[in-house]
Amino acid sequence: MFKWLKNIGPGALVAAAFIGPGTVTLCTLAGVNYGYSLLWAMTLSVIATIVLQGMAARVGIVTQKGLATVIKEQISSPILRKLSIVLILVAIVIGNTAYEAGNISGASLGIEAIIGNFSFNFYPFLIGVVAFVVLYIGNYKILERSLIALVILMSFSFLLTAIITKPSLSLLFKGMIIPTFPENSMLTIIGLIGTTVVPYNLFLHASLVKERWKLKSDMKFAQKDTLISIILGGIVSMSIIVSASSISNSTINNGADLALGLAPLYGEFAKYFLGIGLFAAGITSAITAPLAAAYVANSCFAWNVGLKSIKFRIVWSIILFIGVLFSSLKVNPIEIIKFAQVANGILLPVIALFLLWVVNKSAVLGEFKNKILQNIISVIIIIITIILGFKSILKVFEIF
Repeated sequence: MFKWLKNIGPGALVAAAFIGPGTVTLCTLAGVNYGYSLLWAMTLSVIATIVLQGMAARVGIVTQKGLATVIKEQISSPILRKLSIVLILVAIVIGNTAYEAGNISGASLGIEAIIGNFSFNFYPFLIGVVAFVVLYIGNYKILERSLIALVILMSFSFLLTAIITKPSLSLLFKGMIIPTFPENSMLTIIGLIGTTVVPYNLFLHASLVKERWKLKSDMKFAQKDTLISIILGGIVSMSIIVSASSISNSTINNGADLALGLAPLYGEFAKYFLGIGLFAAGITSAITAPLAAAYVANSCFAWNVGLKSIKFRIVWSIILFIGVLFSSLKVNPIEIIKFAQVANGILLPVIALFLLWVVNKSAVLGEFKNKILQNIISVIIIIITIILGFKSILKVFEIF
C-alpha cells in the first residue's frame, strides 16, 4: 500500500478529490430520498469525467503547459483573451470558494461525528488553520497521501456495505442505465454531476500530468491511470447510494445521520469510521482546492512563480479564508455542501467548452487532437450539463 501511495498517479488524485464530503453527502441524500433511481446520474458523471479529464491530461502531456496557459495562448484577440481569462478566473474562484466551504464543512462533520457537537463554529476555524499551515509550509505531500489512505479505507467500507445490503441487481442496473427524474430531484442530479466532474480538477490534472510524464509516448500510461481511477471512484460513489438506500431515516442533518449508511458493516462504530473518512476527504480537498485556484491564477496572469511566492500565497489564502467564513456561518453544513456541488455543476459547461475548443486545435495537440467520436461524446455531455444547469437555476429561483 505504501509503495502504491508513493507512486500514485494524477488520475488517482483526481478520483480521491471527487470522493470528498460532497460525494458522501450528495450520494447519501440520493440513496435515502430516491433509492436507485439516480444511479444513472453517476453513470453519466463517470463517463463525463473520463472524457473531460482525459482531454485535460492530453493537453498537459503534449504541451507541457497548464490548461489556462494553453487557452490564453490560443486566443489571438487581446480583448477576447482578457475576457476569457476573466471568465475562467470567475468560474474557478466561485466554484473553488463554494467547494472549499463544502470541504471544510465536510471535515467539520467528520470531527463532529467523532467528538460530538462541542462547538461547531470552532471546527471550521481549526481545519482552516491546519490547511493554512500545510499550504504555507508547502510540504504537504506526505500528509496528503496519508489522508488519501483514510479516504480509501472509507471507500472500501461503503463498497462492502453495499454488498452486505444485498441489492437487487435488476433494479441496480435499471437505475444505472435508465434516466428518471423523480419529483424534486433536479438539484440532487446536478449536485451528483457537480461533485464528480469538478471543474478545477481539469486544470489540476493538466498540471499534474506534465510533472509526471514528459513524453508523448507516455500518453498510454496517463489514459490507463485516468480510466482505472475514475471508474473505481464511480463504483465507490454508486456504493454510497446503494448503502444509503437502506437507511430508514429520511432526514440527513449531520455526520451521525450520514453514518447510518455504514451501520450494516460497523454497527455503533459506524460514526467513527465515517467521521475519520469525512475528515480526511474534507481536509485533503481543503488543501488541494485553494492550490488549484492559485495554479490557475498563476497561468492566467503569467506570473511563473513558485509555491512560496507571495502572489501564490495570497490567492490560496483568499479561497481558504472565504471557505472558512462561509462554513462558519450558522447554516446547516449539509446545505453548504449541497450548494457547493450545484455551483460546480452549473459552472462546469463554461470550463468544458474552453477545453473542447482547445483539444480540437491542431496547433495545440497535433495528431492527438480530438477524433470525431470524442467530439460527439463531449458535445452530448456539455449539452446535458447545460440543460441540467439551466433547470437547476430555474429550480433555485422557483421559476418553474
